[in-house]
Amino acid sequence: MSTAGEGVLARAHVATRLPAQDLDRARRFYSEQLGLEPVDERPGGLLYRCGGVDFAVFLSTGASSGTFTQMAWEVDDIEEAVAELKRRGVVFEDVGLPGLPGRPAGGRTADDIVEIDGNYPSKGARGERGAWFRDSEGNMLGIGQPVV
Repeated sequence: MSTAGEGVLARAHVATRLPAQDLDRARRFYSEQLGLEPVDERPGGLLYRCGGVDFAVFLSTGASSGTFTQMAWEVDDIEEAVAELKRRGVVFEDVGLPGLPGRPAGGRTADDIVEIDGNYPSKGARGERGAWFRDSEGNMLGIGQPVV
């Protein structure tokens, strides 16, 4: 019997699932732009592993709205990550959050990175720095770095 906060899902492995209308296009994006190769492939799906955590890109007739972060990576150096991804052709998004701390009024942030005060205090962080981009299928993906 589980107690509060100790349910069967609290011990389970979590994996994100991202829809793709064109799996070959998605594979090229994840390989060429993100430098990732699938660790497993099955009909209609690609499995990737980053830092011991899995995510899958699966063939779907549906599409994400792309209006929210569907998956994000936590990195140690967000400037380095953003610079590398830009070199690979990734285009970062203006996430459209007016009044977000660190965002110039009506404009983009420096180097596409946003400062978010007070985000993730449970990690002992003062906040987070974040950047967002879409994959080839319109899924909104993010990169974050806690500010300690």
